[in-house]
Amino acid sequence: MSLTVLVVDDEPIARHAIVRLLRDDPGIEIVGECGDGISAVAAIRSHSPDLVFLDIQMPAITGMDVVATIGAARMPATVFVTAYEQYAVKAFEANAVDYLVKPFSRERFATTLERAKARVSASSAMGTRASAQILQALDALRQRDDYLQRIPVRVDEHVVLVAVEDIVWIKAARNTVEIHLFDRMHELRETMTTLAARLDPRHFARVHRSAIVNVRRVKAIHPWFNGHHVVTMDTGQQLRMSRYQNEAFLKLVSTRSE
Repeated sequence: MSLTVLVVDDEPIARHAIVRLLRDDPGIEIVGECGDGISAVAAIRSHSPDLVFLDIQMPAITGMDVVATIGAARMPATVFVTAYEQYAVKAFEANAVDYLVKPFSRERFATTLERAKARVSASSAMGTRASAQILQALDALRQRDDYLQRIPVRVDEHVVLVAVEDIVWIKAARNTVEIHLFDRMHELRETMTTLAARLDPRHFARVHRSAIVNVRRVKAIHPWFNGHHVVTMDTGQQLRMSRYQNEAFLKLVSTRSE
């Protein structure tokens, strides 16, 4: 009995690569190819494939949107396809969801396909569990997408969009915050607590009640006294770290270095 497969990817090269590799397997029947999320939803509903290779990053209707529209409980067995992004991969791995990272090798594809076939065979027994795993993985990705990517700040009569990865550190100043970049500073009318909640906690850490640092820009951490530490940024700026923030911050830094 053939395994019916649908391939969804907005990049023709990646889509054709998957199709070509699938055609090497005589037990696979390709029921369709889709280059966007809207046609993917229609094809899943029309063909009810056993397995879907689903690209996550598609314009307008993403792979996550496709799952939300179909419903995780009604989704066929799914292999998520993604450009390399560590957080996406960790989300899939943590929830035992099959995935491919582009570009992928023939060997990696073969391993993933065999695992997917096994899941299809066991689908009736683990359908509810698989749906929960998909939802948990996608929820982790959605949380990432909810964090700020750029911050609008006013410069004279203009609004400038500051990429969050360019931020070195942030300082609280009453009801405003100072956003410090490598060579300049912008003032934003926002409270530290509100802004902190909108920053990705994987990349930003509060080292003091009045200071948040971009972990990616930390150069060194030195012990000070009475349990305090000094954080040195890649700009040379030194910031005192509260002893109450020490344990969580060091854990975050060590996690990023693994």
